[in-house]
Amino acid sequence: MKKKNILIVLTLLTTGTAWGEDFPKDSLKVVDIEEIVVIAAPKENRKLRELPMASTLLSQKDMQANQIKSVKNLSAIVPNLFIPDYGSKLTTSIYIRGIGSRINTPSVGLYVDNIPYIDKSAFDFNYCDIERIDILRGPQGTLYGRNTMGGLIKVHTKSPFTYQGTDIRMGAATYNDYNVSLTHYHRISDKFAFSTGGFYEHTGGFFKNVARNNERVDRSNAGGGRFRGIYLPTEKLKVDMTLNYEYGDQGGYPYEYTGAITGEEKRPEYIGKISYDNRSSYRRGLLNAGVNLEYQANHFILSGATGYQNLNDRMFLDQDFTEEDIYILEQKQRANTVSEEITFKSKPGSNWQWATGVSGFYQWLHTSGPVQFRRDGVKTMIEKKTNDIFSGLTGAPPMKMTANNQTLTVGGKFDTPILNGAVFHQSTFNNILTEGLSATIGLRLDYEKLKMNYNSVSDPLNFDFSVASLSSSGMEAMSSFIGKESTDYMQLLPKFAIQYEWKKGNNLYTTVSKGYRSGGYNIQMFSDLATGALKNSMLDALAADPNFSRMAGMIQKLKDKLPEVSEATQYKPEYSWNYEVGSHLTLWEGKLWADLAAFYMDTRDQQVSQFAKSGLGRITTNAGKSRSYGVEAALRASLTNALSLNASYGYTYATFTNYVIMQEDAEGNLEEKENYNGKYVPFVPKHTLNIGGEYVFTCNPRCIFDRIVLQANYSAAGRIYWTEQNNASQSFYGTLNGRVNFEVGNAMISFWTRNALNKNYAAFYFETMDKGFKQQGRPIQLGIDLRCRF
Repeated sequence: MKKKNILIVLTLLTTGTAWGEDFPKDSLKVVDIEEIVVIAAPKENRKLRELPMASTLLSQKDMQANQIKSVKNLSAIVPNLFIPDYGSKLTTSIYIRGIGSRINTPSVGLYVDNIPYIDKSAFDFNYCDIERIDILRGPQGTLYGRNTMGGLIKVHTKSPFTYQGTDIRMGAATYNDYNVSLTHYHRISDKFAFSTGGFYEHTGGFFKNVARNNERVDRSNAGGGRFRGIYLPTEKLKVDMTLNYEYGDQGGYPYEYTGAITGEEKRPEYIGKISYDNRSSYRRGLLNAGVNLEYQANHFILSGATGYQNLNDRMFLDQDFTEEDIYILEQKQRANTVSEEITFKSKPGSNWQWATGVSGFYQWLHTSGPVQFRRDGVKTMIEKKTNDIFSGLTGAPPMKMTANNQTLTVGGKFDTPILNGAVFHQSTFNNILTEGLSATIGLRLDYEKLKMNYNSVSDPLNFDFSVASLSSSGMEAMSSFIGKESTDYMQLLPKFAIQYEWKKGNNLYTTVSKGYRSGGYNIQMFSDLATGALKNSMLDALAADPNFSRMAGMIQKLKDKLPEVSEATQYKPEYSWNYEVGSHLTLWEGKLWADLAAFYMDTRDQQVSQFAKSGLGRITTNAGKSRSYGVEAALRASLTNALSLNASYGYTYATFTNYVIMQEDAEGNLEEKENYNGKYVPFVPKHTLNIGGEYVFTCNPRCIFDRIVLQANYSAAGRIYWTEQNNASQSFYGTLNGRVNFEVGNAMISFWTRNALNKNYAAFYFETMDKGFKQQGRPIQLGIDLRCRF
């Protein structure tokens, strides 16, 4: 009875306007989102489904049915798209068709309201007022440039010109989750409309840390707001302004111990448990501003998109992920990015459709990442490893080193600015030779310059040393790396396509395109360089000590040969050629949509994420060559006015074809250390599957509800290999999600569940310091959402 009263009150507060995401229900046809929701596309000349590419468009209704609240919820909804949900908002690893990235530069691009997001640390944000999401698969480098070699995600917020009113949303769920948002959309006149609103969300956390009294590891709080204003000073000119800010403070990194990889198991009681002693966390402030200008001339459209992003974050990490006090990392980033894209394109209707333009951005990025060896770290990582080297010397007298530091900090301050500029053109010639046959040719020249100014200086290591009856105490060693590096490169990114459309909504295409992912610097490598330099500095101190002068020659032979900074830190750009055939079909008088594609990708200098040899952070290396091939299929069907179904499937077979790691033997000759040829590329599921459906009950006038909507989907992925060795994997698994909506007027109450069958699976796995760790997928969750509009 109480619930009924709430709904009646909500009904009295609302008007008779339909929900913004509701589409006409009097037709059996699948709704064309691009006709219902008109979005400005500065670079495309036609609708996405009419272009020679594989694409998926998600409406608000699709996002609601699949419970998409951030980019990570898109995983497996789209064929061959996989986004593991692990770590924190810092880590957004997007994989499409065997191409992906865990750290550093992304391989799948992101645009929000036509503004590029350069740093993937900013990819994970709240979707409370998103109107439509477009996912383009395959290289999009000709029009969109760097870091789109896997594909592109375009996010569009609601337009206040087409959507008015005030939206209020509230929700609560098990595990102490709750959220609230309010957004007002107001059309003041035919020339100006705006929207403004804010949100707050709290997550109580799913996982417990046994080393910290079972506290929730992944508790989080986030809040923010968005403003959008659209001004139409004339019939031909549009000014679209956006401004949003989001702040989040979260725990994270719920990595549980899975056991020793090599050697004797020393921690069996912690297997299957999260057990690290220092609290890990991530906080981020993210500001985005953009201005889109569009001028409609008589024969062309001129568009300009100016963007600014400020990202300020801090990650605190217990990097050994154990109950021992070994070492911690505090990384802070301050990034400011300014971007500009200017595009001319033809108006629709002519046989020659073209788009040409220039783009560029400059990013200032300052990173501070000191690693601090704690008490146990000084003893095990420095003192024990040094003594192990001494004990392994044949014929040498007993030697011992004792470290006196309680802690040892290896500092790190890095400035890594990036300058990028490009010019591009793409032409499509329609109705060549015969009606419906078109050819597309495009080319982009992309230039990038990268710099690194580094300052990595360690605390002095105070140590004692003894050999036989001789000893010295209070000696000191330290490491210091101060300098700068720079590099630049150019890329030509062509595209060729042929398409035949025999009927509107029905076409067949073939495409050849090139994409690339930019190179960069591994600032995490300075921890490895510092530990090597500390060892050499300690040996220099021993050789210079008068007590050990007779051993100076032997001591000097123990020094490591350290690589140059550029050699140790720099990784090259990755690029690939994509060959694709596909078709978009509209069948049974619009009742069924089918999108089909088959692809082959040849990738060179593939960037692979690995933990550094010391375990002190992840680095990017170039793995040589890989190839991936597969198929994709997506179906949408409206069987009746009440029942609609959808299904998507993707298959990717991605393997290394030339990835061999060499090392020097005792004589200085190169020999094979690891050979990964034929191994599966990590983090790429062989199969992705999504099956969903919706059934609508239209209630009679005596019922309190207007409609009851049942929604369900099953989302699955696998097998997923986690390492280059393919020694750890997650088999094919799926989660069942459901939702029931009770609608009355402009009010709706929903009951939902995620992972309804409580499927146990690994969301992430890695190995470091001869130990394995994984993050479990989230367990079953139940929730309720309340939405109203007035």
